[in-house]
Amino acid sequence: MSDYDPIMLEVFWNRLISIVNEQAAALINTSFTTVVREAGDLSAAVFDAQGRMLAQAVTGTPGHINPMPAAIRRFMEVHPLHTLDPGDTLITNNPWFTAGHLNDLTVATPVFYKGRPVGMFGNICHAMDIGGRIFGADSREVYEEGLHIPILKLFRKGEPNEDLFTLIRANVRTPDAVVGDLYAQVTANEVGARKLIEFLDDYDLPDLNDLSEAIISRSEAATRRAIQAVPDGVYRYRLDTDGFDEPITIPVAITIRGSDLEVDYTGASPQCNWGINVVYNYTQAYTVYPLKCAISPDIPNNEGSFRPIRVHAPEGCILNCTHPAAVGARHLVGHFLSMAVFGALAQVIPKQVTAEGSAGLWNTEVDGVDLRGDPFAYIFFSAGGMGARPDKDGLSATAFPSGITGVPAEIIENVSPILMWRRELRQDSGGPGKWRGGLGQTMTLEVRGSRPAIHSCMYDRVRFPARGFKGGLEGAPGQLLLSDGTHPHPKRKYEIQPGQRVTLHLPGGGGFYPPTERDPALVLQDVIDGRVSVEQARDAYGVSIDLASRTIDEAETKRLRNTK
Repeated sequence: MSDYDPIMLEVFWNRLISIVNEQAAALINTSFTTVVREAGDLSAAVFDAQGRMLAQAVTGTPGHINPMPAAIRRFMEVHPLHTLDPGDTLITNNPWFTAGHLNDLTVATPVFYKGRPVGMFGNICHAMDIGGRIFGADSREVYEEGLHIPILKLFRKGEPNEDLFTLIRANVRTPDAVVGDLYAQVTANEVGARKLIEFLDDYDLPDLNDLSEAIISRSEAATRRAIQAVPDGVYRYRLDTDGFDEPITIPVAITIRGSDLEVDYTGASPQCNWGINVVYNYTQAYTVYPLKCAISPDIPNNEGSFRPIRVHAPEGCILNCTHPAAVGARHLVGHFLSMAVFGALAQVIPKQVTAEGSAGLWNTEVDGVDLRGDPFAYIFFSAGGMGARPDKDGLSATAFPSGITGVPAEIIENVSPILMWRRELRQDSGGPGKWRGGLGQTMTLEVRGSRPAIHSCMYDRVRFPARGFKGGLEGAPGQLLLSDGTHPHPKRKYEIQPGQRVTLHLPGGGGFYPPTERDPALVLQDVIDGRVSVEQARDAYGVSIDLASRTIDEAETKRLRNTK
């Protein structure tokens, strides 16, 4: 039966969450790469025997967790659960089946209880390397971007598929790290399976069927109630991003009718000949996530919470590209969907959204030869500022919507030949407003060694800064600068020479409400903290500050604000 006592259901739900959190912890603690163990570019979840997602770990990125249900359904189409054996583990990195590019490896393991399959654990990780061209945005076809692994068995009855492992090792630049992370992914699923079996034993449950139905139906009902609280209507917004050489347009129309919500991206730019195209799964993932943030943040993310939401993107557009489009840097477009969704919802529920932020991660990939003469490939993620909130400043140097964590400079320098000369918050980059946008950051890098290295740039918001909402001003755009004064293309690869330094100025988030409504005391504190210059305080906020005495010139501030 599925008519659980509410208290008991809460106990069961918390147990499931603890299980997937242990699954994720096992993956993080056994990972070979900083991409996973430091940055958190991973996901972990449990699914029932029908392939419906029940619970996800609190650690993870929406670009992995939300496409995973589609991946699990694909696995079950090719290998129905009843045809699998204990110890089998499946793998694929098909971008259209899973998380949108070849670097994301999806690993799924069935769970058997008393001789019957009762569910499946899945996780997705970003591999340090997947072969092909160096990870970046300047590929022309997906064939260039690395090794494609169709749905295959990575393990058979507990034994590794040695032919597949040999193939993977032969095609990647960092075989130990890639294969090590694959074993970590398998181990994490096994940890989850053991904990799930203990759970079923402890409560004498034969399977997950009734519990699954209870969780999913309640989540769907709660999501529908949350949608019904938003007035019916059609809410539109248009966003422009840098694109590769030409801007990308993302128009969105959100239609709310009762408890149903539809998001339509008709009119989006067509897919392009560079590696910034987005597969539908990824579009769906980064559409559902901001909707949940704004409308139903307290409702569990599972099969039920997806059901009331429909996402449409015309086939062949930049948000629903067709094979063999290049998709390596799909996040450079996909992460902007949260800004488009918030822009539309700001018309009806402005107190539940943030202003535009830096959106896309700034991914920095460097490949070359290290000081020992060995080849290396290393990537790290950086974030600009979030948009201001309707009642608080935006968060600085924070990756939204991905949730990826920045890797400390000390770790980057320890595991790679990259030297970080400078890393600090970028003054005046947050968009002025009653509530200020989050600040970007400035980083200056150098690659230690006697040979040139390849720097693969994956950067956006260089031409189109984050816009403010409700009278807030835009944040500062990003900038890429070499020590010789040149500006490399923000989405191409180039050779960085020995001794040459590159500076990344990451963009800031937009402000919320007019800057002249900001409390002058907050402006003063921003100036003292170095977040806002004396000049910006005067010109944008209308606040005159004597930095030497750390005081506000009240008369001049009144005059300035009266003239704005």
